Amino acid sequence: MTEIQSLRAAYRQEKAAVMGGMAASVASTRGIHKVLRKLSSLTDGLLHTLWQRAEMPSGCALVAVGGYGRAQLFPFSDVDVLLLLPEGTQLDTDIALSRRIEGFIGSCWDAGLEIGSSVRTTSECLAESAADVTVQTSLLEARLICGNAALFAHFQGQYQAQMDPKAFLVAKTLEMRQRHTKYDNTPYALEPNCKESPGGLRDLQLILWVAKAAGLGGSWKELAASGMATPFEVRQIERNEALLCLIRARLHQAAGRHEDRLVFDLQTTVAESFGYRSQAPDGSRLPMRASETLMRRYYWAAKAVSQLSQILLLNIEERLNPSTHEPRPINERFFEKAGLIEVASDDLYQKDPHAILETFLLYQTSVGLKNLSARTLRALYNARSVMDAAFRRDPVNRQTFMRILQQPSGITHAMRLMNQTSVLGRYLWVFRGIVGQMQHDLFHVYTVDQHILMVLRNMRRFFMAEHAHEYPFCSHLAAGWDKPWILYIAALFHDIGKGRGGDHSHIGAKEVRRFCRQHGVDAEDTQLIEFLVSEHLTMSRVAQKQDLSDPDVISAFAQRVRNERYLTALYLLTVADIRGTSPKVWNAWKGKLLEDLYRSTLRTLGGRAPDAAAEIEARKREALVQLALNALPFEAHKALWETLDVSYFMRHEAADIAWHTRHLSRHVGTSKPIVRARQSLAGEGLQVLVYAPDQPDLFARICGYFDRAGFSILDARVHTANNHYALDSFQVVASSQPGHYRELTHMVESDLVRAIEAGGPLPEPARKRVSRRVKSFPIAPRVSLQPDEKAQRWLLGISASDRAGLLYLVARILAQHHLSVQLAKVSTLGERVEDTFLLQGSELQNNARQIQIETELLQALSE
Repeated sequence: MTEIQSLRAAYRQEKAAVMGGMAASVASTRGIHKVLRKLSSLTDGLLHTLWQRAEMPSGCALVAVGGYGRAQLFPFSDVDVLLLLPEGTQLDTDIALSRRIEGFIGSCWDAGLEIGSSVRTTSECLAESAADVTVQTSLLEARLICGNAALFAHFQGQYQAQMDPKAFLVAKTLEMRQRHTKYDNTPYALEPNCKESPGGLRDLQLILWVAKAAGLGGSWKELAASGMATPFEVRQIERNEALLCLIRARLHQAAGRHEDRLVFDLQTTVAESFGYRSQAPDGSRLPMRASETLMRRYYWAAKAVSQLSQILLLNIEERLNPSTHEPRPINERFFEKAGLIEVASDDLYQKDPHAILETFLLYQTSVGLKNLSARTLRALYNARSVMDAAFRRDPVNRQTFMRILQQPSGITHAMRLMNQTSVLGRYLWVFRGIVGQMQHDLFHVYTVDQHILMVLRNMRRFFMAEHAHEYPFCSHLAAGWDKPWILYIAALFHDIGKGRGGDHSHIGAKEVRRFCRQHGVDAEDTQLIEFLVSEHLTMSRVAQKQDLSDPDVISAFAQRVRNERYLTALYLLTVADIRGTSPKVWNAWKGKLLEDLYRSTLRTLGGRAPDAAAEIEARKREALVQLALNALPFEAHKALWETLDVSYFMRHEAADIAWHTRHLSRHVGTSKPIVRARQSLAGEGLQVLVYAPDQPDLFARICGYFDRAGFSILDARVHTANNHYALDSFQVVASSQPGHYRELTHMVESDLVRAIEAGGPLPEPARKRVSRRVKSFPIAPRVSLQPDEKAQRWLLGISASDRAGLLYLVARILAQHHLSVQLAKVSTLGERVEDTFLLQGSELQNNARQIQIETELLQALSE
């Protein structure tokens, strides 16, 4: 046996002994960190031997980086090392050194180490670190294994001098958001990645990284000592971190390879390694399978990690970016602090339990409040015992919960935040029973609670103009629906009876009937909600499994749904439900079957097929009346209207539709841009219409013109027609108004056309003074970039202090990245802007480009 073979055999034997000890501990998490340190120490010893055997020069150093640098090595994780070379070393000329390095790395693989290696000088490390936050993070945890200690110390000094804690925090936060998006922003996927998913080990590592970079400590106890965490939070984090580490280590062991996903194939094996069983000793079936028991424990740990890591990250962010202004009072119980809701006192919820649900109502209804502060999250975490049976019976709390459901916006975000903070399950006790509950099929990729919230989100999107392009027929129907909250309650309860034995639809119907009675819902609405929960599977089953050409099938279904109102509600819930099971389950064929069933049943019921929502039809009719008064020829509107989809008509009033049609009906498909302006119907300012062939920088050019001409954009509605023409309308005001609006409209109509046709690079944005109001009320800019339902287009959300030219700053960055603005909602609310853009462009498919775009936007908004 050769020397390398002997080293390999000894390493395998010692590693197996360590892992055997871990397996013997069954469900206890005690000692898992000791096991990981032992595996790291074993590897250190082997690398040290191989380094000496390779006779590496004394001027070089071998450095552990990444997770291995933390001295936390999982059974089959990569062993990441850095070969640190003296400054000025050139491997292409130093052939002897190059061969020794190759020999050393080859011997590592021969000895059984799955090594990931980089070979750099200190200056090369710093350059790579500055260009790539992943490299920067890996080097943050560098640890000397062997070799030149002075060289390593010099490297550490240079690295720490280069570190910018604020920039590092921003980069890691953007990276975290992107990672969370990849895993659908939920810890509750049925096959979660226990390292990368939200609530996984990576979230905890991120906290320690940014804390260490900021000099706030490199361990949980050091974070507590620096005031970033309480001793109670540290105990909770350490307990849940140990569980996640043990799950990951046993997952590696069960797979026999590097595997961080709790895939179905391995869940039972890992669960049994914890001592969980699906059957009792007498062979009878236990209430929960072994895998369900394990996964429930995992989900609750991931949820705690999500809550606690958010608190700590906000604390660190606040320490690095202290607020420049005093918190603004919202009422006697809450403050607004940099866009976050802050409790007036740490014991607010103990003293006034009604304030718990009020928190989420404020989150919905107060413009610009984007999240909860660390102090508020911490107060909620400590107030869980307050939310007891008496809290749930309190009439004030019941009224507040209904108000949350009945708000015109923010329902999905409020419910998700309530679930993340454990408030939803504690107020709606029946909901708590399905938190973290798995669904053992290939259709649902989420736990029951996350599926329910996804269905609620889908239902909510039917009522939002910016999502009308996703499922236009559903948006048509939703536009004519009078009480959206009825559908939201049905979505919230449709699967709430799962996991209790029996038909979950019937169980859910009983639960929602009780809820409606307790919350004062009238009998007629209660009957509809109960019907929807009881029958939420019926339409899908009939559409996909029965012959829709059989009149008896349609007749029987029509009798079951009773009337058009019930049919429309059930159709919307069915589509939302199917879409909420998995991104892969919904397809056009299923959509066609459901729509065919809807239309056939509607005819049987004696109703009319709603080719468009009643409201949209009313707008069209009113617009046609106005066009007739302007002597527009009969059917002259058709050429234009046939190029426009539902979202256009949902976003424009009849008077605007008529104005657009009057000026554009004879110019559909023209190559020359059409610009028309008129005095705004609201009074002050101008309303400007632009119609031109679409191009990636068109929106930016228009915004740039208004910026240079001294106009402030109050509102922008950007629409891309089916013939690839942009139909954009703007509400603008001039800083200095001329004597007559006619002069202003003529100037805009001629100058804006020239600006669009000019071509060439986009001009630099003008530097303008920030208003005193904005200086007095600074707002931390926030950027959110998320894929839409079909992951073909992206939704960009921006919140920032308002100032002249801000929209052009944003539009210019988008144009520079060749992003086409499909739809824009621009809202200026006092000193704050809240803008939403629907984007399309190939650069959004690249993770690094996404982070670059978000970073550039944040920088521009912060200047």
